[in-house]
Amino acid sequence: MIKIYGVPRSRTMRALWMLEELGVPYENVKVSFIDGTKKPDFLRLNPNGHIPVLQDGDFVTWESLAINLYLARKYDKGLWPKTVEGEGRAYQWSLWAMTELEDPVLTALLNRMFLPEAQRDAKKADDAAERFKKPLGVLDNALAGRPYLTGDAFTVADLNVASVISWAPLAGLDVGTASNVKPWLGRCTSRPAFGRVQQMG
Repeated sequence: MIKIYGVPRSRTMRALWMLEELGVPYENVKVSFIDGTKKPDFLRLNPNGHIPVLQDGDFVTWESLAINLYLARKYDKGLWPKTVEGEGRAYQWSLWAMTELEDPVLTALLNRMFLPEAQRDAKKADDAAERFKKPLGVLDNALAGRPYLTGDAFTVADLNVASVISWAPLAGLDVGTASNVKPWLGRCTSRPAFGRVQQMG
């Protein structure tokens, strides 16, 4: 059985969402990002000491969005693009979500909500909110005239990007100004698999 190491209220949520979409049996092995990732048994799985980690038989991999690309490709239930060009877009948007989108979202989230109050930096949060506007605009333009990133169907590209930007409202970042992003995000996060993950403790 597939094992996914991590806790739902972390980047592990992304892989759990994918597994729920695919409907494949899996076990969520709870590993805290505070202290569980420092244990020798976990470091043998991921020497970087981060969650999530996926174990599929003898195959072990890490990095949340790479895990999702692997799962979508191996257990394809319509989430893997049907053309090479679509695959290229899935890789493009997944890498983009990590390099352009996640940092401003996560920085704002940490400094507005997750860090202890004494450790929060309002200037960093405000700077992140300003930096968020550029990738939001890029995504909004890409969604003009299409319901999903690679065309008419929801794919791993949408799941990976939506799993990152879905944290934006928690971080006090407004997606309402992006007329294409807001309904797209609503379509993605109204999927039953996303709802099931949100209920996980």
